[in-house]
Amino acid sequence: MHVVVNRDKLLARVRRIAGQVAAVERQLSGEADCSETLQLVASVRGAVGSLMEELIEQHMRDHVARPGLSDAQRTAATEEMLALIRRYGK
Repeated sequence: MHVVVNRDKLLARVRRIAGQVAAVERQLSGEADCSETLQLVASVRGAVGSLMEELIEQHMRDHVARPGLSDAQRTAATEEMLALIRRYGK
């Protein structure tokens, strides 16, 4: 549910990330300075990491910590999140 509530904000972040990735592509297509390209890639990585952190936080608040959830719902949401974190960390 949180993705729907924050959809515009999240889409704006994704579009900024897409712009950063496009800038990396332009750098690599031209005769880019290595350090500038590395800085751009680091910025993309940071932006994607921040987006992931926000999504994880909202998921935890909405699907694990929210009052009224059953133990089974909490356990399922927790296991799902742990699997995603493991996948993201690879």
